[in-house]
Amino acid sequence: MIAQNVEAQLIKVPTGCQDYYPALYGGVSAIHLDPDGIHHTVVRVAPEDLDRRFVLAYTGVPRQSGINNWEVFKAHINGNKKIFHNFERIGEIARAMHHALALADWNEVARLLREEWKLRKTNAPKITTRLIEKLVSVALRQGALAAKVCGAGGGGCVVFLTEPDTRDHVSAAIRSYGGRVLPAMVAREGLTVSGRSLGAA
Repeated sequence: MIAQNVEAQLIKVPTGCQDYYPALYGGVSAIHLDPDGIHHTVVRVAPEDLDRRFVLAYTGVPRQSGINNWEVFKAHINGNKKIFHNFERIGEIARAMHHALALADWNEVARLLREEWKLRKTNAPKITTRLIEKLVSVALRQGALAAKVCGAGGGGCVVFLTEPDTRDHVSAAIRSYGGRVLPAMVAREGLTVSGRSLGAA
């Protein structure tokens, strides 16, 4: 909560609450936005499985989180039924994803990832770009199972799910079309704070 509030004050834009938990705890997490507060649980999946299956690529353009999130936020406040339906379904997908990851059911993970991206694109027109669509299309043709933008989209990073034996091939295809494949892996540990106590002056 402190990190969220500090960031919002620094960038002068309302922030979400989910981004801080992976950095704090490491590993693979589920974030539950419950009536009594935000709760973090560990998803029991081997980090190595994710490392071998996911590719993270940067589009070369910073993501447009403020603009895209604001458009969706306004539509939700104005009672846009499509937005309400999309978020209901996205919530269902998130809960199903937790279950699929815990079972290491990668076919179901891929199906859910594809469905979530399809819904996300209908929330705001600038969530995707011509380059993002190109990278996703190329990756799928080269064996990727699914893909979606990270965060609010409009640029930034795209994550791709692959089979372990096609990961390098998909990465090469992404690079050949202008994507910058980033070294990425699941953090095994979260934030640690160390220091020494100061004696009396």
